[in-house]
Amino acid sequence: MSGQSRFFVTPDWLQERLGQPGLKIVDGSWYLPAQKRDARAEYEKGHIPGAVFFDQDKVVDPDATLPHTLPSPDLFARFAGSMGIAVDDTIVVHDGPGVFTAPRVWWMFRVMGAKNVSILEGGGDGWKAAARPVTPEATKVAPNVFDADFDASRVASLSDMRAIVETGSAEIADARPGGRFTGVDPEPRAGMRSGHMPGAHSVPALSLAKDGKLLPPDALREKFEAAGIDLSRPVVTSCGSGVTAAVLTLALETLGHKENRLYDGSWSEWGGRADTPVETGSK
Repeated sequence: MSGQSRFFVTPDWLQERLGQPGLKIVDGSWYLPAQKRDARAEYEKGHIPGAVFFDQDKVVDPDATLPHTLPSPDLFARFAGSMGIAVDDTIVVHDGPGVFTAPRVWWMFRVMGAKNVSILEGGGDGWKAAARPVTPEATKVAPNVFDADFDASRVASLSDMRAIVETGSAEIADARPGGRFTGVDPEPRAGMRSGHMPGAHSVPALSLAKDGKLLPPDALREKFEAAGIDLSRPVVTSCGSGVTAAVLTLALETLGHKENRLYDGSWSEWGGRADTPVETGSK
């Protein structure tokens, strides 16, 4: 395992176990258009032996109007089962940079009932840079049964967020870059307001990791406290579309913070409506 967090495994740990029964490797890479990277193309060119590709644009609620909406437990179970994954498997998730979109997949599997889910320290980029084994060969998958056990208490809805904004009953941690939080920079989605929910605190997801690794616990705690978040209180994490909010959730869980939820609609929902209050400036 990894010294940085109980939720990470090292490349050495994973390489020693490649091919073991019950070990499932999941490439959860996804990129913003500005990053000019094609996650699926990179996977097909060369991936960790045995890895399956988790398409974050497809493992969603097909009826939702928002991006990256969590699918129903039954639908997620069908997706996971088609990847050959069972709920009691040892699941190792990675993305390219290390701590970018893999936490979202880590969170999804956990909220759907998987208990043994980890993230690869250093990500796929670090794995390849160290000349560890990769293959372009398609992973042979035997369909499996994923018995989902959905924990709805870990997901916040729009109505939950309205109540939190009105009453201040929980801390709101916003993972978007600071410029979007303050309203100085535009949102990447056309026509959407920038700014933040009243009472929210800015904790940019990229500030919680370095060199593909999550910051040490003491540094994570300092980041949250410097942002004005009281870690003794419930926390809801949010971002643009619910993906990088999971980086904050991962950091909170690493610190032993249990009373947290992820706002799945995130700013795509809140900022895209005309009836939700939005503030600008820093907090």
